[in-house]
Order: sequence, then C-alpha cells, then structure tokens
Amino acid sequence: MQNIVIIGNGIAGVTAARHIRKLSDHRIIIISAETDYFFSRTALMYVYMGHMKFEHIQPYENWFWEKNRIELVRGYVTQVDADNKQLLVDNTKKFHYDKLIIATGSKPNKFGWPGQDLHGVQGLYSKQDLDLLEVNAPNKKKCKRAVIVGGGLIGIELAEMLRSRDIPVTFLVRESSFWNGVLPEGESQMINEHIREHHIDLRLSSNLKEIVSDKNDRVKAVIVQETGEEIPCDFVGLTAGVSPNIDFLKDSGIELGRGVKVNRFLETNKEDVYAIGDCAEQREAIGNRRPIEAVWYTGRMMGETVAQSICGNRVPYNPGHWFNSAKFLDIEYQTYGWVFSERGKKEYEKHFHWRHSKEKICITVAFHKETQQFLGINTFGIRMRHEIFDRWLTEERDADFVIEHLIDANFDPEFYRNHEQEIISKYNSDFGKSIKIKKKNIKRIFQFN
Repeated sequence: MQNIVIIGNGIAGVTAARHIRKLSDHRIIIISAETDYFFSRTALMYVYMGHMKFEHIQPYENWFWEKNRIELVRGYVTQVDADNKQLLVDNTKKFHYDKLIIATGSKPNKFGWPGQDLHGVQGLYSKQDLDLLEVNAPNKKKCKRAVIVGGGLIGIELAEMLRSRDIPVTFLVRESSFWNGVLPEGESQMINEHIREHHIDLRLSSNLKEIVSDKNDRVKAVIVQETGEEIPCDFVGLTAGVSPNIDFLKDSGIELGRGVKVNRFLETNKEDVYAIGDCAEQREAIGNRRPIEAVWYTGRMMGETVAQSICGNRVPYNPGHWFNSAKFLDIEYQTYGWVFSERGKKEYEKHFHWRHSKEKICITVAFHKETQQFLGINTFGIRMRHEIFDRWLTEERDADFVIEHLIDANFDPEFYRNHEQEIISKYNSDFGKSIKIKKKNIKRIFQFN
C-alpha cells in the first residue's frame, strides 16, 4: 500500500482520489486550504445569485470521504521536498508521500495596477472570494457601482451576479469587441449587444490605469488609461484571466514554466510527482490545444488518467476533440472542434455564419476551404449533442454533411422547426450549394409540429 498525497481539492484532485480508491487500497490524503469539502466551482455564481445554497453545490455528502477512506487535511502546503518525498503544511506539519499529485488550480491575474490590493478589490475564483464578495458587494445600497476589469468568462459571470442584485456595473474590456480573441466577429458583436441590453456599461478598448483609494485604503474610483476618466465605484472585480497557482513550488526542484511542466503521462521531472488540472502545463501542446487548459472537464479527465498510472496502468492523457460550454448572461454557448477568431484563424479555415434576424441565436461552422472537412462549430442560444459532433469530427465529415444533418445534433427540436430551412438557405446562398434537408430529418421536424 502506497501513501498518495494530493494537493488541492478541486475537480482534478478529487477525481484522481475517487478513481485511485476505485482501483486500489492505497492511503489517500487530500490537502487543501480552501474548504473542508469539495464543491462545484462553476456553480459559485448561483450561490451569490440566490439560486442555490452552498451545500447544494457539494456533490458528495460529508460522510462520503471517511466511508471511502479519503483523508482530508485543511491547510496550505508551504514547501515540497521532492528529493526526500516530503512536504510541509503551514510551515509546521510534515507529510511523507510515495506519490504526489499537484492539483492546485489557478489564481486570478494581477498586473501590478496601482491600488490592486485595496479593500473592495478582488477576483472571483475561490470560496473565499465568494465570501468576500458578500462583504464587498452585498447590495446596491452598500455598493453603488461596481467596475469589472477583464472581458473573459469570469468577467461576464461576475457582471451577471452583480446585476442580479441591481448593482450598476461598468465593464472595462481591453479588446475592441468582447472576447474577440476567441470568438469570430459576428458572435463577438452579438455578445456586445447582449451585454448592453442587460444594462451593463460596456467599455471596449478600455484598460485600467489605476484604482484610487479613499482615506481608509478602500477603493473609491478607477481611472481609465485611454481617456483619463475617473469612474467612482465601491467595488472592483479583477477578472483579467487566471494563472497556475504554483508559487509554493519555486524552490522544490520541480520544473516550472507558466505552470508545472508535465509530459503526456502528466509526470513532472521529479520521480513520482504528477501535476493535473489548471496548474499543469504540457511540455508539448496536444493538437491545437493550449499547453495550459483551465477547463473543468479537462481537469476531470486528467484526474482519471493519473489514477490509472498510479494504480499500475500507465496511460497517456488523451483529451480527444476540443469542446466547451459557457453562458453569456442568458445565452448558452457551446463549441465543438476548432472555430478560431479572426485573429487566430488558420489560413485554410473558412467559416459559415448564420444569425437569427431578431433573437440572439447564431451558429458558426468552420471547415477546410479546400477539402471541405468539418473543423468545428460554435452555437449560441441552441443546445447541441456533444456525442454527435464528436463522432462527426472523428469521421472527418464535410461541411455539407453537417449542414444536411444538423438536426440530428439538435437538443431542442423547436429551434429547427423554426429555423432549419433558413440556415440551409443561407448556406446555399453563401457557397453556391443546393443542400436540402434529408427526408428522414423532415419526418423528425414534422413529428414536433
């Protein structure tokens, strides 16, 4: 029986623990300073918005851990001695390990802005951040205006959270259009419109210059770099991305880049030390994937993979086709395969874009301009079936096939009853095609009428 120590109790670390327990009788210890028990980080926003209580976002009952012989230790790992297979918790308690899994996740980025450490300035990542948000922005009486800095997914989540309590929000986004480093132009423009329709003061091409303090070291305003405008506020949310939480490893001898360097087996340069989740950085990128992926499902997959290796079945990490999902206020977003923004678009990549004339609904299909091979799809306001697109990507279907059979991936038949023909008509018009809905699909449409 080996002594397995896991640093971090997020989705990656907890998945590793669960699967190691399924496969072995090893002793398992999870060390985390964030919370006593694992919770769903992606659901934190719903606690603040009053849709759920914190206990509702804990997938396992408190007795689960003892029943499964997973020991939980609350504290900060302050030092790792990889040569002697020891680590120090809170500078006082030593733990020995036979195998070590680093799963410490991310932390909000700070870029040295003057005033970034004032009271009333925070990120949104941890349970402690959620608790602090209740102090800093409990209601519109105590928080007359909030400013959010950074235009990513966490930023839009925080904006929705604050607006749920009627707190006015100014949103500083350095890009010329929201998330246009990821989204194609038509999609990004639609989200700009949607944000403003929700009474959020969206400031594009705007950078933070300084956070201004009052006499009590609390935020009282921000200054916009481009214009010099001073915006009074009681709260500043820093949501300009995240970075791996690895500062405690600087003197460990474990090789670090932006994250903890790992190979395809999630092994570090030190024997019996692994890294998974947001803090892991692939030495060699996997396909078009970034070396660091702060994504829930990849953390889960890494946890499953490393459990296999530790329990004697050494297998490489293979995340398969890229996919992700998110929510822009009340618009659901899904992406499968690769649909690059205008900035990151490959020279061989061609797009088909369709947008509804009135509603905030659209799709973008990416395909190879010479071979017509289907490369990926983005959907907004439509639910699609992951397994269908995953299969089409594996089968290397062409764009015509995808458009003809799009209804087969449909999670919401009402969308296609109303708009399927319009999508096909635009595709035919854009590319000089004569695609028609297959007969079997027509029957599926009619059965919902």
